[in-house]
Parts: sequence; structure tokens; C-alpha cells
Amino acid sequence: MSRLRVWIVPLCAAVVSVLLPAPAGAREAAPRIPVVFVHGYNADPGVWGGLREDLRADGYGDGELFSFGYDTHRSVNEVLSGELAAYVADVKRRTGASRVDLVAHSFGSLVSRWYVKFDAAGPSSVAHWISLAGPNHGTGTAWACALWDQACRDMTPGSYVQKRLAEGDETPGAVRYATWWSNCDEVINPDGSVPLAGAENNAAGCLDHNALLGDDGVSGGVRAFLRT
Repeated sequence: MSRLRVWIVPLCAAVVSVLLPAPAGAREAAPRIPVVFVHGYNADPGVWGGLREDLRADGYGDGELFSFGYDTHRSVNEVLSGELAAYVADVKRRTGASRVDLVAHSFGSLVSRWYVKFDAAGPSSVAHWISLAGPNHGTGTAWACALWDQACRDMTPGSYVQKRLAEGDETPGAVRYATWWSNCDEVINPDGSVPLAGAENNAAGCLDHNALLGDDGVSGGVRAFLRT
């Protein structure tokens, strides 16, 4: 009888361990969609330091956060969107992910929008697209440098890039779109240039153009949107 008990107890424990779910804390976390940051005009990937830290605090690892660096004085449609397409393809290859999330500031919004809208792989490669203070319908301040800078010409109201991006659906595909805009933005004129039809458009309050990059409220909204 004692020998029988020796075998029955471990057997029962094994059956219970199979039938009962593991404690929540013991389960492996679901893989996150990698985030690709796209900086703005005359900037570099360093502008994303604050938001990267906030995402790390939310549990993202360095291998899930990527910054696309590029020459901001070149053409959106002829050069930069193609470079972003290659970068996204490389991130997908390195991480094994089927899609990425794009978070763009200012001019980076045009580069990333063109990729999503016109690249063959764009709509299926992006889960969330976020624009912080993007000149999505042009900005009058870009006329100041439009004579000698292609990127500035792309940002002017009525430019070829603006007209093409405005054609048809502004937020195509199954991508989830969101924008954040400020009524005190000294770079985007008019303020209403940022919101897009079909996007979740958020008023950030009275913030300078670059202040949206480090604002706690904007960061919290971006992180919440990425979880949807």
C-alpha cells in the first residue's frame, strides 16, 4: 500500500499541473510590434530619447525600438520613402515581425505617409502610424527655405507631395492612424494641417513644435494608442 501511495501522489500532481493554467506571472509576454521612429527636418534620431525611455519603462526592449536616420534635405517621394521601405524590411527581417509601428515627428510624417500609401508593401507592413506635429497638409513656414531645399518644397501647401498624399483616402489600408497637434505650434501653419480624415486626431494643448517630443501627456497618449 505504501508503494502505491508513492506512485499515486506524483501522478496526481503531474495531472493537476497539466490541467490547471500557469500563474499569470509565469506566462511569457506576447511579442510586441517593433517601433520605428522617423525624425523630422534638420533633426536626427537623438530626438526620440524621452519617448524611447517611456516605452522601455512600459516593457519594450532595445531590440524592439528602432530609429530611422536620414538626410532631411532630399525628396520625400523620389528618395526618402524608398530608404524607409528598405529600413522597415530590414527591421522585419531582424525581428521576425510581420509589421512595425511607425512614430513620426514633423517632416518625418510625410516620409512615412508616402511609404504607407504608395509602397507596395507599406499597408501590410504597418500596424500603427503616428504623426506628431506633421505638416500633413503643408505648412506656410516651409516657403522660407523652398527655393533651395527639396524637403521644404515638399512641405509647402499645394506641392506635388501634398497633392498626391491628399488624393483619395488619407488613411488607407488596415493601418491604425493617429495624430497629435498643438495650437501653439510655431512651425506648422495652419494648425489644422496636422489632422487627417480617418485618423484619431488629438489636441496636445499649447506646446511648441519640438515640445510634443517630450511632453508626458503626448507620450502617454502615444503609448496607449500603440496598445490598441
